Amino acid sequence: MRDLAINTDLVVTILTGFIKTEITRAGFTRAVVNLSGGLDSTVACMLAAEALGPDNILALRLPYRTSSADSLEHAQMVIDQTRIRSLTIAITEMVDPLIAREPEMSSIRKGNLMARGRMIVAYDQSEAFGGLVVGTSNKTEILLGYSTLYGDSACALNPIGDLYKTQVRQLARAIGVPEAIIAKPPSADLWAGQSDEGELGFTYDEVDKLLFLLVDQRYSPLECVEAGFAADFVDRVVARVRRNHFKRVLPPIAKLSNRTVGYDFLYLRDWGT
Repeated sequence: MRDLAINTDLVVTILTGFIKTEITRAGFTRAVVNLSGGLDSTVACMLAAEALGPDNILALRLPYRTSSADSLEHAQMVIDQTRIRSLTIAITEMVDPLIAREPEMSSIRKGNLMARGRMIVAYDQSEAFGGLVVGTSNKTEILLGYSTLYGDSACALNPIGDLYKTQVRQLARAIGVPEAIIAKPPSADLWAGQSDEGELGFTYDEVDKLLFLLVDQRYSPLECVEAGFAADFVDRVVARVRRNHFKRVLPPIAKLSNRTVGYDFLYLRDWGT
């Protein structure tokens, strides 16, 4: 019922094929990945390198002045292991002038500035390198809205967005991600001591089992409670999924014509491809 086990060999085949197909379909042969040194970006980066070849991948290390040294070191481990190209560009001088305008700015606002600053660099380097930006958000984050809109959620394609965090960890072990990266607590590294699970208030293992029932198995919230989950936990997670729906879709367009983009005019279908 709550089995999140995946066939890692099959998943690798599907995801590397997906990366190659989607990038070449758009007329590109290269990819850019923001490599934080965390689990998700490492898996996405290694899959891209396998799909396109290491010379066609540009990994970006984009530290802020409070970023942990481990993040840079772990990202370098991946760069060395895969032999991909890389650049290190600090975002401190981009972000700090905005923070200085409001000294009492909340940590969340600061973190959003950092995430969006990193994506500015990624898309600039996308143009310079001639590659598409590969996303690194997993299914758990996408469902919970645990991302910055037009920040870490921005990308041209996302190979791991249909894998729950616990499944990304399974895949990481199968493709040879360094154990130091697999074992460390998940963190967006937006401020000192920040951790995903500390912010969310529950572990990925707990919420993945619940989301699997709610989303994949189509359980109702009541059925999840009957399956053994605490009612307040179910309510919190359901509320987050509902509240953050706007992050999972393109901005809605007010319909005025009979050929509205995204509704009646869908490019690939309407142009015969």
